[in-house]
Amino acid sequence: MELGLVGLGKMGGNMRERIRRAGHTVVGYDRNADIADVDSLKALVDSLPTPRVVWVMVPAGAPTASTIDDLAELLSPGDVVVDGGNSRWTDDIAHAKKLAAKSIGFVDCGVSGGVWGLENGYALMCGGDAADVAKAKPVFDALKPEGDSGYVHAGKVGAGHFAKMVHNGIEYAMMQAFAEGWELLEASDEVTDVREVFRSWQEGTVIRSWLLDLAVRALDDDEHLDKLKGYAQDSGEGRWTVEAAIDLAVPLPAITASLFARFASRQDDSPSMKMVAALRNQFGGHAVESTK
Repeated sequence: MELGLVGLGKMGGNMRERIRRAGHTVVGYDRNADIADVDSLKALVDSLPTPRVVWVMVPAGAPTASTIDDLAELLSPGDVVVDGGNSRWTDDIAHAKKLAAKSIGFVDCGVSGGVWGLENGYALMCGGDAADVAKAKPVFDALKPEGDSGYVHAGKVGAGHFAKMVHNGIEYAMMQAFAEGWELLEASDEVTDVREVFRSWQEGTVIRSWLLDLAVRALDDDEHLDKLKGYAQDSGEGRWTVEAAIDLAVPLPAITASLFARFASRQDDSPSMKMVAALRNQFGGHAVESTK
């Protein structure tokens, strides 16, 4: 099939290559003219046969909304827009409604795979009407890993990004568990080779995983992670996961704690712990450490 792809950054560029390797035609547009196949959204739309499928792979929020607004003016009834970025699922519902007013379909697709996706394939979680999903299915088949796993039509519009959001929340908690275990091992006087302990877990254990493999890879590059600062950003999905849990009254202690741990990583000195220290000193005369 022929696909229009908007956004050719780290993920989008690799996805274009993987889809082309599967024998499909991809017409890519990016604000960076050096990597684009056409010089405008209009040129991209005009180059595709109908019914068109245009995949949007730009940052969530205003950039995605603006791109979809522009496509709504350029596409025709029966065409389909796929949002493969990290949009919030509530935005999907608004985008689908806007496009439906012009009889243009909408599919939201959570994409996991990162920089390894070009060779290993991408895990895809889609939401939308079955007829719209079917129009993009050859692209999903090209992007997913080989085999039966790695792709799901999760439900109606919003389901794909909701599933990807929960996936990322689980990812936060898993990374935090590995990180805490690593720190405890490093603090132990008994364990003298933490990196090899992690490596030994790669086979035959219930915690063997790709994240564990990546942890070993990181420790091979920097055994005690001395080159890194203990500062971790969050991309948004972790917050959305916790917010959704509050809205639905679902307890999420591990995922919530992992998100808050990232917030703590950004503090050189904890204001809340200053208050805890002050209160302990006030009620019990406990020792405090003063600033130098």
